[in-house]
Amino acid sequence: MSMNIAIDGPAGAGKSTIAKKLAKELGFIYVDTGAMYRAMAYYFLQNGIASDDEAAIAKACPAVDVTIAYENGEQQVLLNGENVNGVIRTEQVGNMASATSVYPVVRKKLVAKADVIMDGRDIGTCVLPNAQVKIYLTASSKTRATRRYEELTAKGESCDLKEIEKDIIERDYRDMHRETSPLKQAEDAVLVDSSDLTIDEVVAAIREIYQKKKGE
Repeated sequence: MSMNIAIDGPAGAGKSTIAKKLAKELGFIYVDTGAMYRAMAYYFLQNGIASDDEAAIAKACPAVDVTIAYENGEQQVLLNGENVNGVIRTEQVGNMASATSVYPVVRKKLVAKADVIMDGRDIGTCVLPNAQVKIYLTASSKTRATRRYEELTAKGESCDLKEIEKDIIERDYRDMHRETSPLKQAEDAVLVDSSDLTIDEVVAAIREIYQKKKGE
């Protein structure tokens, strides 16, 4: 029997990292929905489209083709055939993705597939509502800000921890209060708080949830 795993949660909770590692261990296909929204956001930025101009965004969407490919086991995000892995992880693109992913026309570009692990904001509630395993992965805003700060400083980027946490809290509010597919824990999702857990501990916890579900 095919199994789908949906991992939802706020920005910076470690969804993508956990989902990728878990997919590799279980032999599942990983679909990075966040990267897909970021690629679309990058397109809008490159074309001078404002995040609040829904009409312009709707007009641009048909020209946007985002696909996920794998080379040597590594995920490649292709925007109209161009690899954009190196340009979609900035704060500017992330904020644009958060603002523009609220529009139904943008969300309709996301195509769900079978036998996958997907992570995002509304995977368990909207994209894969029948997923056998649903996880709501979270962490405190302070923990998420610290992780982001360490990630950016490791790359040599100058940043402010308090400003990062402020941005995370604002993004949480936007994600939880948007009209279309707001971020929330699905009724049948298991809450996993990663604030005090390592990546391997979170993976182990979710794998145990999956194995119990599979054995039912």
